[in-house]
Amino acid sequence: MKLFVGLGNPGAKYAANRHNIGFMALDRIADDHGFAPWRGKFQGQLSEGKLGSAKVILLKPTTFMNLSGQSVGEAMRFFKLDSTDVTVFHDEIDLAPAKVKVKAGGGHAGHNGLRSIHQHIGPHYDRVRLGVGHPGHKDRVPGYVLSDFAKAEADWLDDVMRGLSDGAAKLAAGDGPGFLNAVALRVTPPRSSTTTPKPKARPKDTPPVPGTDTPPAPGTDTPPVPGTDTPPVPGEDTRTPLQKLADKFR
Repeated sequence: MKLFVGLGNPGAKYAANRHNIGFMALDRIADDHGFAPWRGKFQGQLSEGKLGSAKVILLKPTTFMNLSGQSVGEAMRFFKLDSTDVTVFHDEIDLAPAKVKVKAGGGHAGHNGLRSIHQHIGPHYDRVRLGVGHPGHKDRVPGYVLSDFAKAEADWLDDVMRGLSDGAAKLAAGDGPGFLNAVALRVTPPRSSTTTPKPKARPKDTPPVPGTDTPPAPGTDTPPVPGTDTPPVPGEDTRTPLQKLADKFR
């Protein structure tokens, strides 16, 4: 059994905030994979279902961000899970928008939700770091993460949500690279292999033969016989009968 935790703040006021991208991720996974309806438990919203062959509990703490660990600790103890069975989805200002990374253990880097989880279950849990970008100065961070995503960000945000859902079964199975590949296929889909080859460049300074795209072969720059498209054979008498007769009397 796995416990997937999405971080955010409860209420419509915060629903579209950058800080709530963890809630958004779990909502998308629950909707796409037919999880049970959300219900209140462990100071949060809980939903149960399966991803591949793994049973997964989805948890959205409703304690507000800086007390998230209370909810996570209760759920982990109730289901008799180890901290390594927990994966937390959270916003990450140190990653560019649409960037997603997976991390096992480590510090909380000043994130209030992670700091609270550290206090209740320790640092040995997995994280899905969801890039939202940085406002440019640390003093602007609180207002930035508590503001809504801009309309211009809707496309990449939807791509990331789809990718997280596509790869959720891989994540539950412990396949981090497979999970990240599923996200990448949504965010940066492969280009089409059907391309039109570029025409070959004509050799420099070589004019084409009139009526064709092919330059003349070296040494064949003799002008054609008048009235024909065929150049004369070297040494061949190209005079007309009248010219030959006239030349006898010169």
